[in-house]
Amino acid sequence: MERLFGLSDRGTNISREILAGLTTFLTMVYIVVVNPSILKKAGMDFGAVFVATVLASVLSTLIMGLFANYPIAIAPGMGLNAYFAFSVVGQSKIGWETAMGAVFVAGVIFLILSFTRFREALIHAIPPSLKYGITAGIGLFIAFIGLKSAGIIVNNEVNLVGLGDFHDPMTLLSIGGLVITLILMTLRVPGALFVGMVLIGLYAWIAGLFQMPSTLVTMPPSMAPTFGAALTSLPEVFSQGLYSVIFAFLLVTLFDTTGTMIGVAEQAGLMKNGSFPRMRSALVADAAGMTAGAVMGTSPTSAYIESSTGVASGGRTGLTAVVVSILLLGTLFFEPLVSAVAAMPAITAPTLIIVGCLMMGGLAKVAWDDFDEAFPAFITMLSMPLTFSIATGIAFGFISYPLLKIIRGRGREIHPLLYIFMVLFILQMAFLPH
Repeated sequence: MERLFGLSDRGTNISREILAGLTTFLTMVYIVVVNPSILKKAGMDFGAVFVATVLASVLSTLIMGLFANYPIAIAPGMGLNAYFAFSVVGQSKIGWETAMGAVFVAGVIFLILSFTRFREALIHAIPPSLKYGITAGIGLFIAFIGLKSAGIIVNNEVNLVGLGDFHDPMTLLSIGGLVITLILMTLRVPGALFVGMVLIGLYAWIAGLFQMPSTLVTMPPSMAPTFGAALTSLPEVFSQGLYSVIFAFLLVTLFDTTGTMIGVAEQAGLMKNGSFPRMRSALVADAAGMTAGAVMGTSPTSAYIESSTGVASGGRTGLTAVVVSILLLGTLFFEPLVSAVAAMPAITAPTLIIVGCLMMGGLAKVAWDDFDEAFPAFITMLSMPLTFSIATGIAFGFISYPLLKIIRGRGREIHPLLYIFMVLFILQMAFLPH
């Protein structure tokens, strides 16, 4: 252990790392319920996606722990799963198999970029205001889905959306679950999201609104319904011109993962003179999870900010990530319970709403008094939930930012890559399906 992880060099020990792994696991285990419940709405088999979610998370987190030696967990990213299910599949009317093929292509590109310096150039080319706007937009997108799922917001023929029926038992239960989880979050209870799901599930069971499955522990379901579909659908990815979808998956995963990794490493005191040691290994871990996950049948993976809770508990090495992987692997045998929980919106919707809130923090760093910085962030953030598309929000941001800079006479401040993206997005919006 000492030789593999260098525990004493980082001022930690085995018991502290195990506690940190358990803490991170409790704060992120909601994903094994929420991710398959979202992708099921795209027509995918729940059991197969559940297994793919767990295995992709275990694989990428193990690589992170054993090769990069960071206490960072990786799992299918919130926001990208909703984009996959509701925008790419739901609105574009393409099959989930083709959409998964786009995830695979993005994963392969990400894997290649992880071994080159282009990834750093791409990260530096994107201005901070756009990064914050994209992250906040994804947060609004997730929260909007959570509110609709809970029945708090419903379709309205006149105003598009309206307030739901607060007399509906499931809506009331969703609101109760949200209140309970908010209280837990405010009191900084470890694993508040997971604990909130457990409490509302128990209440629903006692009240007769939730049917506990007859069998809680079984062998994992088969991945046959989803395994390999991404590979067989590759021709359709290119024939249907899903380039903006590929770019959206790639871009969001790239800077979201990088930003999270740097933030957690900074918190753990692992940054060296402002640099991120072994960044290549860390990015490869995520890229490998994204690529393998697509083959197995799940949306793109990303480094989880919940890893910071493990760091706060003393996690400093990859042993924390290994512990998370082992615990995640154990969830494979509880698919009947996970499936029952996921089928109840009142249990999962509060998590979506609160995670959306947590993604809004970067807006405080946007220079709102500088209009050519503020508007691109604003239009990016606003258009994602209103168009129900992350890719459209990114396109609006990447088009408006360079144009406003040129108008203001600050065009030379723009990285050349941003101009390339602006032209590509204009062409895509004008001539390709979106």
